[in-house]
This record gives sequence, structure tokens and C-alpha cells, in this order.
Amino acid sequence: MTRPELPADVRRFILTSIPSVPFLEAVLLLRAEPATAWGVAELARRLYVPERTATELLEQLTSSGIAAFVGESRAARYAPSPELRDIVDQLAQAYSTDLVAITDLIHSRIDRRAQRFADAFRFRKE
Repeated sequence: MTRPELPADVRRFILTSIPSVPFLEAVLLLRAEPATAWGVAELARRLYVPERTATELLEQLTSSGIAAFVGESRAARYAPSPELRDIVDQLAQAYSTDLVAITDLIHSRIDRRAQRFADAFRFRKE
């Protein structure tokens, strides 16, 4: 059985805007419960990540425009623009049908970034 091809917009969004699988899981969680304001402890518990990671995820979600902090609290709610909401909806659909392809794409991006970092420290004979 062959995998369906990811739409180009979704692929580009993953490569440019999804830094990690936990970030993607946080996006999908907020999308699934848009009326909920997620605090650090609740997000950490639902995603099975340390609170430090949940704090970083909330910061990333708000700085990327996917979520917005609610009032003075450090809780955030799903609040993308209509255009961003559309691409996240497409991503959620693709993820529900081909989780492996999407996580592989995220990991390949991370692997390439790590390889470039490692290459920067490679000693060269002159």
C-alpha cells in the first residue's frame, strides 16, 4: 500500500513551522479544544512532557501565532489567523491518516539541522 502524498502547502508548513513532534502535538491539542486556555501544568500533563518543555511550547505557540495568552495568565488558547487555521486543519487531517510520514518529515528536518551543526565543527585538512 502506498502512502498518499502530502499536500505541498502542508509539507512546506511542516518544514518551516513545526520544530518538533511535541510542538505538533501541542498544536493539535489546542486545535481539538479551542475554548480551553492551557496552562503549563495542564499542557505538560496532557503531552507527557516536563513543565519546562510545556513552558517552551506555549512560548513557541504564541510567538508563531497559533495561540494567544489569555489575560495576564500564562495560559494560552488556540487563536490562529484564518489562513493559519486552514493549514493547521489540513495538517491535522494529514496527520490523522499518515502519522508516520509527518513525524518522519519533522525528524528529517531536525536531523539535517543537527548534521549542519556537526559539520560546522568538522576539522578540515588544509
